Amino acid sequence: MTSGSTSPLTRDPGATAAPAASPAPVPPGASRVAAIDCGTNSIRLLVADVDPQAGTLVDLDRRMEVVRLGQGVDRTGRLAPEALARTLDAARRYAQVIDDLGATRTRFVATSATRDAENRDEFVAGVLDALGVEPEVVSGEEEAALSFRGATSTVAAVRPGPYVVVDLGGGSTELVLGTTTPDAAYSMDVGCVRMTERHLRSDPPTPEEEAAARADVRAALDDAARVVPLGRAATLVGLAGSVTTVTAHALGLARYDRDRINGSVLPVDTVLAACDDLLHRTRAERTALGFMHPGRVDVIGAGALVWSEVVRRVRDDVAAAGGTLTEVVTSEHDILDGIAWSLA
Repeated sequence: MTSGSTSPLTRDPGATAAPAASPAPVPPGASRVAAIDCGTNSIRLLVADVDPQAGTLVDLDRRMEVVRLGQGVDRTGRLAPEALARTLDAARRYAQVIDDLGATRTRFVATSATRDAENRDEFVAGVLDALGVEPEVVSGEEEAALSFRGATSTVAAVRPGPYVVVDLGGGSTELVLGTTTPDAAYSMDVGCVRMTERHLRSDPPTPEEEAAARADVRAALDDAARVVPLGRAATLVGLAGSVTTVTAHALGLARYDRDRINGSVLPVDTVLAACDDLLHRTRAERTALGFMHPGRVDVIGAGALVWSEVVRRVRDDVAAAGGTLTEVVTSEHDILDGIAWSLA
């Protein structure tokens, strides 16, 4: 994968429309907050009114841009200058949205790519200049806890715990087990960008590349399972762009539809078939899919591979523990929601 595979900043087709010139008043008891999640592949913004007493979070603006901050980090250990430039350009646009909507508190969370980079101080200084807040380079465990809170804020009302929540990102994948709060969490250095750069260089991937990638993911899951007892899961919940894209494919959507994807419950076999199909398509065939974000075309094969391995492992560990896992839940509520709740 080269930097040329990333188009100029691309807007999430499911994002909220641009904010109005005059923001709506903040409801009584609520706080207007801005949450930013900057990962290996994308940077995302949520501006919301959060009322902790009522237990409500109302979106005002939710958007995503693919900036590929983690371009080459797995190989070089540094954030590339062009990747930094793309990310800071997006941060400046987000600052305008935050000002327009009148958010009073902002939290910027940076995850896998920034944790791994030798020159992350350049990133921190650039974000501080663009937004006036210092980015928090959080640990994998805190990332997992924020994702868990965001996902279970809606899933817990309709599905039984314990939950295994999986946040599949560009550079890392977080697994967290819990019911009302996390009991165990683990961050794997496995994600759609990292696996693409390490292994899946052909179009479509060769059997040898696929086998090497699967071996890498399975070894990481072996380590994760020593910390997170996956077999205790009553409900498996998947988050983030790779998972939601697989779900869109499994649902046969003509275009990306956040409302259809959020909360969808699919049989395990349906999820695995959708993963296998996306992995083995060419990039041109993926581009033709109406729900496919252009910034995910070159990495969704690896994302689908990682998700398939996680789903299989959780299913098998639940069976080994005497239970049955037949379905997978997808949530559009994730670390962004968790960050917003943390500000309330």
